[in-house]
Amino acid sequence: MKPVNFKALIEAAIFSVAKPISIARIKQTLLADSDISKRQIADIIAQLQLDYQERGIKLLETASGYQFVTDPELSESLAILWQEKAPRYSRALLETLALVAYKQPITRGEIELLRGVAVSSHIMKTLIERQWVKVIGHKEVPGKPSLYSTTNQFLDYFGLDSLGQLPVLSDNQLEEAISNFEQQQVSP
Repeated sequence: MKPVNFKALIEAAIFSVAKPISIARIKQTLLADSDISKRQIADIIAQLQLDYQERGIKLLETASGYQFVTDPELSESLAILWQEKAPRYSRALLETLALVAYKQPITRGEIELLRGVAVSSHIMKTLIERQWVKVIGHKEVPGKPSLYSTTNQFLDYFGLDSLGQLPVLSDNQLEEAISNFEQQQVSP
């Protein structure tokens, strides 16, 4: 195959999968029988990102890999195409999610202490079902409460490559971050 065919093949692969795809997965599956390196695949993806820079579709790198997304600037105009509304999440759920994202690993009791109110089991169940939060262990204190952390799906949903892309906040700025999470909600 010629390099231009690799580019077309990688572009088609990223376009055709429903979830982000990593360079390792592209190499292990799609290009397992070729002698192309992961570095060459990364270079081709960089070229594709440049190709899509001025278009309505962007090639975005998230924690789980690469995926095509619509340009966020066009989301309001495109919303008319979907009759189904994106799920709206309660302020309590978003506060809990923000605390997990910024203070992880964190226990439910610590979340309740910071929020000043109890965290309902429904909120934690929703975050776990959405695969935004997971239990990563148990704190070595009496009762051994679960420690919660965010997941790659959380990063993917909000278009982040790593937690380092979250804005740096002081504790009193967490309220503003919650408002930003509300504004960034997109359909799954």
